[in-house]
Amino acid sequence: MLGICRPPRIDVRCRGRFRHSVRHLATRLALVLTLLVAPAFAATATTAALSRSDWLPISAFCHATTPIPSAAHDHDLPQRVACSGSPAGYQHGSLWLSGDAHLFQGGRTAPVLMVHSTRFDRLLVGFRHANGVTEWQDVRSGDFGTHWRVGGQMIFAPANFESPLSGIVLRFDRLASTGVLRLRVVEASAAEGQISALSTLTGAGLMLLLIGALYHFAMAVSTRRMFFALQGTWATLMAVWGLVWSQLHLFVFPGMAGTVSSQAGTLIAGLAMMLAALSLSASLEPEQVPRWLRRLSIALALGVGTLAVPLGLLRAGNLDALATVEGVLFLLMVLSIMASMAVAWRRGSAGARTMLGAWSVPLLVMCTSGFFDLGDILWGGGAQMLVILASAWQTVWVALSATRRFAALRLERDRALLAEAAANEQARRDPLTGLANRRGFLETIAPCFDHVAPSGPDDSGEGRVALLLIDIDSFKAINDTYGHDAGDAVLVAIAQRLARWTSPTQSVARLGGEEFALLVTGMGRFALVNFAESIRLGIAACDHRAAQVPIRVTASIGVALAKAGDDFTRLYRAADAALYAAKSAGRDRVVFADDGGEGPPDLLPASRANGTDGVPFFPRREVH
Repeated sequence: MLGICRPPRIDVRCRGRFRHSVRHLATRLALVLTLLVAPAFAATATTAALSRSDWLPISAFCHATTPIPSAAHDHDLPQRVACSGSPAGYQHGSLWLSGDAHLFQGGRTAPVLMVHSTRFDRLLVGFRHANGVTEWQDVRSGDFGTHWRVGGQMIFAPANFESPLSGIVLRFDRLASTGVLRLRVVEASAAEGQISALSTLTGAGLMLLLIGALYHFAMAVSTRRMFFALQGTWATLMAVWGLVWSQLHLFVFPGMAGTVSSQAGTLIAGLAMMLAALSLSASLEPEQVPRWLRRLSIALALGVGTLAVPLGLLRAGNLDALATVEGVLFLLMVLSIMASMAVAWRRGSAGARTMLGAWSVPLLVMCTSGFFDLGDILWGGGAQMLVILASAWQTVWVALSATRRFAALRLERDRALLAEAAANEQARRDPLTGLANRRGFLETIAPCFDHVAPSGPDDSGEGRVALLLIDIDSFKAINDTYGHDAGDAVLVAIAQRLARWTSPTQSVARLGGEEFALLVTGMGRFALVNFAESIRLGIAACDHRAAQVPIRVTASIGVALAKAGDDFTRLYRAADAALYAAKSAGRDRVVFADDGGEGPPDLLPASRANGTDGVPFFPRREVH
């Protein structure tokens, strides 16, 4: 968590953390800008030399308001027009706009008209030619034909460029508001290039929003946090709003063209703003923000979402006034949220730092678009295009922050699991020899007693389990004579020799002191005799001169075969009795416990006659 740098005490750790945060900020900024700007540069490479476009304000036209004409009089122009003042009374009728040829001047040989408003019932465009012919084109709500383009705009071009244009006439039926009506004139050769660039940028922003929404929904399911659910819903709403505004949805739902799409876009925008505030509130820890400030932010967010309903559904009325009230509520909501993040930041909230970086650009764009006209930027995409890009910024930023945070948590978890596994493994290992200790040995061999075959004359070894207890002979004398360090070296050397017999069917352990254990499965009695003798001879063959122990170190071994129903305690007791018998019989020998469990242990006879100096001769098997 980033510490809070408070003057005048700024220590080295605080400065280091600040530089670390700035470095991550720059990295994320570069990545997001690459994702958003690269498609735009690719799309505009061929439109660098496009001719300029002129925006046409309503004041550039003469206007008139009439009742909606019948179909037979669609092209009957009003008798009287006003070339000053503002239009009024057009929301239930027809608004006529008339302009002269000077609107198309500026060196254009093939000008086209682009309309950036779709909240009307019908639009008729008439191009007046110098030869007296007026060429009419029209679109209506639910049917934009081939005139609509990506980016929330329509394009109208005269079919005859041979005859000069002398003017233009537009008729809007039941236009919602002239305040959102934007018109511009573009050279025909430049229009499609600009539309292609805007389409590419729109597609990049929407793709990032959809990917971000899927990511946040997946995080909501895996972490069960409300913040990610709200964030995913917000990103989804912004993607849907972007589809509606850009008119990409008309590929699938052409009947939604016009007023329906515009109203749906207004509703979705209001809900998205409300969810943005709720998401921001959910991202901050409750103890980091005053309760009254959190409640104020939520209340303003609900107010913004509620007011969006009539603003989206109304077809007429004082929509500009409602939009103003919505803007004021939104501004107050932004201020309350910024205050919440500032307070949480000062109190050390990690979420505040992340959300401030994520929401700084979207909030700046939304607030700026409320005070300045941004309609002439980004090839006519205006503030709406900026909102899509800013929303994509926010989604990618939060996704990267969440990924980085959870990656760090996962790394810490993995380290903790590794440390726990290492600690558990260490708890099961003898620190001196590296063999399993009693605890580790018992855990390893426990499953071996589940299916023990009954003892009997069968020497196949199937289902047989045997325990070999190995005790170093006269080990106390070694410690007393040569020192404990030498004794430890002897134990390590013998442990290394015994470790050679570790396999899936054989487990070796140091039970304590100079006592070792070896559990063998799947070996019959005759094979077990040879195996135990090979272990005894292998221990006796160890060279301990490097540990300054010049004598021959031997071991006694007690062997017990498990019977059906035996557990480790009973098997150990039998093997221990056999080991005691081996010690009593003179050490350096192998003794088997009686299979019946009641007779004396079975001593393997010592044979000096075979030339082994008291060690019975058994062929030793090589162990690799």
